Amino acid sequence: MTSAKTARRPHHWRRDMIELAALFTAVAVADAIANLIGHQPDGPYLLIASAVALAITAAFHTWWARRYSHAPPPPGSGPVAEGDGAATALGTDVAGPAAVDMPTAAAPAASPEDTALWRMRTTVRDAPGSLAALCGALARHRVDILTLQTHPLARGTVDEFLLRAPSLLQAQQLSRAISAAGGSSTWIERADAHDLVDAPTRVLSLATRTALDAAELPLALRQLLGRCTIHSLPAVSVTGRATGETTPVEGVLEETVMRLRDPSGGAITIERPYLPFTPTEFARARALVELDARLGPRVPRSRDVLTLPEGNEITVRRADGGDLEAARAMHDRCSDRTLRLRYHGPVHDADRYLDHLLSPRFGRTLAVRTASGRLVALGHLLWDGDETEVALLVEDDWQRRGIGSELLSRLVALAVEAGCESVYAVTQSSNTGMVAAMRALSLPLDYQIEEGTLVITARLDTTPARSLPPYEQAGR
Repeated sequence: MTSAKTARRPHHWRRDMIELAALFTAVAVADAIANLIGHQPDGPYLLIASAVALAITAAFHTWWARRYSHAPPPPGSGPVAEGDGAATALGTDVAGPAAVDMPTAAAPAASPEDTALWRMRTTVRDAPGSLAALCGALARHRVDILTLQTHPLARGTVDEFLLRAPSLLQAQQLSRAISAAGGSSTWIERADAHDLVDAPTRVLSLATRTALDAAELPLALRQLLGRCTIHSLPAVSVTGRATGETTPVEGVLEETVMRLRDPSGGAITIERPYLPFTPTEFARARALVELDARLGPRVPRSRDVLTLPEGNEITVRRADGGDLEAARAMHDRCSDRTLRLRYHGPVHDADRYLDHLLSPRFGRTLAVRTASGRLVALGHLLWDGDETEVALLVEDDWQRRGIGSELLSRLVALAVEAGCESVYAVTQSSNTGMVAAMRALSLPLDYQIEEGTLVITARLDTTPARSLPPYEQAGR
């Protein structure tokens, strides 16, 4: 490890005198050579050839110095844009998210003392001195190593670093330095303050969240493994047919894909195309799934009592498979139009979706009950790979009372707390109630209409996470 700050060298007048003397000497030598050769028959040609040779030598020296120099970048180079990243996977550079060009007046120049956080992973030979060579390369670039994890492989070792580097240092420069020091399959991306938590603490925190709420397992896996796509594939489809999705108890690891047995049946598939999984990551993910299997079905049982504008009290709480019969009874009381607006298909198939919707494996469901205990509304937050869907169903007699808007705002709060960048709702263009509820969120919305189907997407990436409702706070 090395400090990110280095004292500047003082400026001495003697260095300027030496450089000036060298310049005068070079001019005198060049003039003598020109007078000696210029009077020969081939003198002009020799001078031109010498000039070309000097130009080629200077160009080669400049290229070599820029490619292999370990000096920090000059102060005039631009800073790394926020969110910008560069990855080198299996020897191929892969650019990260595109940076937005800003006007010079709007983008203040980075100070040489400013720093940025980077996450870096590279593979080195399992030999004495390999890690020392990497640390030496980082030290020459004034990069501070904050944390280090090692992932042993059959051949070599994957070293994962959290680095604090000068903000003027580009990802490509860092990647080249690591490659020159013996690292391969190097991957680099920007980090933030959340990455400062050490690995054991983060894993324990994720295990605690999983133990309190079964719906947290997909989220815990995503936070454990970084940017990845998680699919929960049930063993039985909504129509009652076997899907054939299964996996061995010990799981399967295939480079960028891992498959684990779902405790509730079926399989959990995790994909991360940009970075292969290591055996250490596979073991951690399998431990989280085993913890979930041992604890069995569970959801927080706290509830929140609200008073509607007309004075009726309702109770909002998390729902699970224990609410299946009450949900079916609500289906029987709903009109065909209400069911069609929710399920976009034949009304007689509505009950088939409830097992899936009420399972905590596929998301979170909020249930609304009246003072008498009748279930009158359901709100669903469904994990859909990289995306998140919100859906509402409110019994006819309880519509237009603000229940849908209340459920939707709470579902969005859960999505923000889970780190989702956006949520989308699929409905029909005639469903004015759902459109009004989405607009009431006061979030940036995108609309897509195709053959009467309306998809509304709300972007959450700039939305601050609001405080959790009481029924979620108790579970934390």
